[in-house]
Amino acid sequence: MKILVADDHKLVRDGLKPFLQELGPDVEILDAANLEEALNVAATATDLGLVLLDLMMPGMDGLKGLEVLRNKCPDVPVVIVSGFSSRDHVVSAVQAGAAGFIPKTVSGTAMVNALRLVLSGEKYLPSSTFFDDPSNQMSMPTAPRTGAVPAPFDKLSRREAEILALLVEGRTNKEIALCLDLQEITIKVHLRNVYRKIGAANRAQAVRIAMSSGWVPAGAA
Repeated sequence: MKILVADDHKLVRDGLKPFLQELGPDVEILDAANLEEALNVAATATDLGLVLLDLMMPGMDGLKGLEVLRNKCPDVPVVIVSGFSSRDHVVSAVQAGAAGFIPKTVSGTAMVNALRLVLSGEKYLPSSTFFDDPSNQMSMPTAPRTGAVPAPFDKLSRREAEILALLVEGRTNKEIALCLDLQEITIKVHLRNVYRKIGAANRAQAVRIAMSSGWVPAGAA
């Protein structure tokens, strides 16, 4: 699979490559520094499976560039990677055809988790973004706005919710243990309870369930 990284900052393009290679042993990274280069790559690349796109690079003209690129490769998911991730930015990008929106502030591991979700055929949105899509295909739960927690996350204890939130960020068990000042074995016990309560078979599935549901831990919305 080939992945196109379209961003006018070479540092960003080079910095993303090691993480993107975690998506598979046969991943080939292509890059572009402006919309024209991105369109040329999209037109000539075979087996293009994913595009990461910066809305602010030269030639984009806002979401018009996204729409042009989507028309060029309609079957390839295009994920926006941006330093601007307000609710309006996310909503507008998804309505224009983006398969996901990843803030540049997330960790590399969290980005990889998000991209795996996109490659599985689902959309990824920042967990703090909740809205009702007019098509009703991407409705996000609004309960967290009022302090309610959507099922099955309402079964989680406060500690379990904290651990799940760190898991979604891409933290390892050791990192979670250090963050919460707990033993690593304690984290494993809590994670088993989390998996059981939300219906996940493993770590990856728990992250996917949390991301696709739009769940936000208390205090994070």
